[in-house]
Amino acid sequence: MARQPVHNPLLTKSALRGWVLLLVVWSCGCRPDTPDGPDVPPSATPLAIEIPPFFPPMDIPPDNPTTVEGVELGRLLFWEKRLSADNTMSCASCHLPAFSFADPNDVSTGITGAQGTRNAMALVNMGWAQRFFWDGRAATLEEQILEPVAHPDEMNLPWSEAVARLKADTDYADRFFVAFGGETITAELTAKAIAQFLRTMVSADSKFDRWRRGEVELTDIEFQGYEMFNREGGDPEIVTGGQFGGDCFHCHGEAGLQFTDYLFHNNGLDSTFAADPGVASITGMPLDSGRFRTPTLRNIALSPPYMHDGRFNTLEEVIDHYNSGGLPSATIDPFMKYSSGGLMLQPQQKEAIIAFLHTLTDTAFASNPSFADPH
Repeated sequence: MARQPVHNPLLTKSALRGWVLLLVVWSCGCRPDTPDGPDVPPSATPLAIEIPPFFPPMDIPPDNPTTVEGVELGRLLFWEKRLSADNTMSCASCHLPAFSFADPNDVSTGITGAQGTRNAMALVNMGWAQRFFWDGRAATLEEQILEPVAHPDEMNLPWSEAVARLKADTDYADRFFVAFGGETITAELTAKAIAQFLRTMVSADSKFDRWRRGEVELTDIEFQGYEMFNREGGDPEIVTGGQFGGDCFHCHGEAGLQFTDYLFHNNGLDSTFAADPGVASITGMPLDSGRFRTPTLRNIALSPPYMHDGRFNTLEEVIDHYNSGGLPSATIDPFMKYSSGGLMLQPQQKEAIIAFLHTLTDTAFASNPSFADPH
């Protein structure tokens, strides 16, 4: 009988225990190393994440190899409201499928009514991301996942209490046993399971992807927008190398089809940074003031509002910001070359860029039943 897909109902407690014993006998108590990492637990089944065409390899942490059981557990935990103090909020509460697993509000509201200061980023192709949060304070996906549960302005539940709740649930105890080969539930294993699930959330079936695979054609205006996206800005008679383009590709290039460089830039939103210094709040370095991580443009039409503080509600507002050239400051990024005079894009050029951005929409990703609430 074929293994049930990840999104199907999972095994019962008794079946899990029996399955563990059978696998242990079959494997003689050990298993060879896999490409994903060393020593997948004998009770778990290695899962190879399919890498889409033109994507780079995914860097799986050696201490958290992807398994069928780990992903199943991670999906349950991603949607688990018992990981909040009052049992009303899960990770998914601020990362909604219809919005490409982002928050449609400017900033998110925690269980106490306290509001954060930044917009919740879309969870798209997180297995390729480098550094996490807008200010890059988390080095790994696993590290990032640990923060919202205990944060007083978010889920507001100490990890000791979260772990106690999971241990009290025999179903979760069995699932952790199978996924990680031991009885002990910890905050770190909880984060590892959720990270495994998030790495399976791969978006690669937008119109642009199908065009790159030779399956469809872009319309004239979409292709015009693609060309504008990849051209240098500026009047060539004034700016050396200017191409009257949108100048988008520097930070949102299509290399690896991620549409983000995963780096940190000051994109001219503000001239002063007292409200939110960005990366400087972590490094303490003035030269990092106003720098934030470049978000992916995949599914950008599904995930308003935009920027780290959700200040722009539409793609039109975003394009207008860049067309204006942004606000000058001591740390503005060198790629923001037109803070004086702006890009001078014409209405039809802006319309074309927005048409291209819509080709990055992957509705199958947003509605994928494998990512939906399993509870």
